[in-house]
Amino acid sequence: MAQNPVLQEPIGIIGTGVAGLITAYVLTLDGFTNVTLITRDETVGGTWARERVYPGLHINSVHNEYRFSALPMPPPENAAESGGRLSGKDMCRYMEKFYEMFLKDKANFIFKTNVLNIHRDEPGKWRVNLKDRDSGEEREMRFARIVLATGGCSNPNIPEAMSQAAANRVGFKDLVVHSSKFAENLDKMMEATMRKDLSTDGSSCTASEGTTAAEHKDGSKEESQADDEGVVLVVGGGKSAQDAVRKMTLAGRKVVMVYTRTDTFLASKSPAPDFLRKSRLIGVLAGHCDLNSRLERFLHKTTIGAAITRAVWRSIEEESFKCFDIPQDSPLRLTHNLFWGVRSSDEGKVMPECFHALAMANKFEIIAPARAVGYSEDGESVLLSNGRSLKPKVVVLCTGYQSSWSGIFTPEMAKELGVGRHEPLTKITPKWDYKSLKNPPKTNPDHYKWVTSIYRGIVPAKNILNRDFAIGGALFTGSHGYTDEVAAHWIASYFRGDNMRLPSTVEAALEVAERGAAWMKVRYPDSISWINDSYSTSLDFWTWPQAADQLLDDMYVRSGRSGGNWLNWTIKVIDLSEISTLTQERKDNRERAS
Repeated sequence: MAQNPVLQEPIGIIGTGVAGLITAYVLTLDGFTNVTLITRDETVGGTWARERVYPGLHINSVHNEYRFSALPMPPPENAAESGGRLSGKDMCRYMEKFYEMFLKDKANFIFKTNVLNIHRDEPGKWRVNLKDRDSGEEREMRFARIVLATGGCSNPNIPEAMSQAAANRVGFKDLVVHSSKFAENLDKMMEATMRKDLSTDGSSCTASEGTTAAEHKDGSKEESQADDEGVVLVVGGGKSAQDAVRKMTLAGRKVVMVYTRTDTFLASKSPAPDFLRKSRLIGVLAGHCDLNSRLERFLHKTTIGAAITRAVWRSIEEESFKCFDIPQDSPLRLTHNLFWGVRSSDEGKVMPECFHALAMANKFEIIAPARAVGYSEDGESVLLSNGRSLKPKVVVLCTGYQSSWSGIFTPEMAKELGVGRHEPLTKITPKWDYKSLKNPPKTNPDHYKWVTSIYRGIVPAKNILNRDFAIGGALFTGSHGYTDEVAAHWIASYFRGDNMRLPSTVEAALEVAERGAAWMKVRYPDSISWINDSYSTSLDFWTWPQAADQLLDDMYVRSGRSGGNWLNWTIKVIDLSEISTLTQERKDNRERAS
């Protein structure tokens, strides 16, 4: 068989996180011989790069949920106690081992290099402008294809009123750090908040040394042991905020957390069995834009099924609160809605030093609902929306992230490529008559105004016929290992020019992509996705098995791989081994087609 000339053409992958590494691996397995990965970090791993993680950082996944099929993952040392909870260090070591074993000698890696701009002269001719972080030297590289694997949102989102520039204007001299820079500033934060009763690094101290009390929803406050001196102020209620609070609290620092709402969470007294955690059950109960089974149609389109569905979700949420004995008036109940949103974390098995356990033990102070609204003219204080002010030594802004795409494309290139946010281009107004979606929460009207037309969350619909650009890691999924690996095979097939179940026109691709965006807005009105270009098409957090099946169907390979019969298919464990043969399966398809 003649060699496909596409395989020798250069491919540039921007990012060396989970999506970048698995995409490079699959491309090299497919025979692509000129693959280059570019990262601003010093090591591979993306979010889990060595310089970004710190002791005590844990993730929302457990052992074997966040890995690749080619490399087993050893269980963490305290797997029995934690229910298999992975630390940031576990992920860092795994990413580095994967790089050493499968990619170091098969792909080109460029570290400590910022991407300034990506531009296409014509289809298949890309120019990428780079700047070395150390030397400042700039250069240009050329590629035939690009994979944007920077993650859906990796650029800090900092409210202007809380920015370093705002702090500078009033002479605020203390440390202001966004959560993305938490690890690299950890030593400075520890030093700035040192107290006389702490050892040099605080490691010998227990959390009880920094105890404070929680403030309730009505603004009342229990007796607190904390004054402002040496306080770490954590702004935000999401996963990164919870991680920062936990780390600084366990280091003996006085911590105050301010938020309007925090992430909802899943928790259990003992580790959840695999048939619940790693099956299709939650995805089926969540509801997908396409209901492909009788059970799904019953659960979401009938009155009794919808009642069962919503009752199950309420039960999951309430049982998680009960695991920590969280009272009704606790600020910990000011959460995003579990059913209507994707802002959730997974505490897993209840641990005495996890975020919610520390909160219930009054190891730090919570002020909620409230917002940090700016810095005081006194140059020392941070003002809160409830009228209070604090004098923190460190401000940690866990205020989220924005699209990683906007800074590396000119507006003209973004429009040509189709990655920018825009009003809908099609006139389709799809309806989903799901009884399970009755009475949604109120939302910002702008939530419905904008879309980003990314087909399957991977290819801009406007560019689908060119097969020279793909996005990795922007699929908002509850199982990165499985979904990102399937997506990597999809990208490899797409770049090779394989026969795939794809729209034959740009217009058809736009209809599919914008239907997906419309569904997302109906299903998750509580989400903030309308703000972020990266997540305006795909939010398959709970329904990742259905999303992965769509990608498998597109490649004409078998979907629904976990198997089962009409009775037990929803609780069959989904395992990465079931996609380990995808490279060979796609090769067999090509050979049959030839």
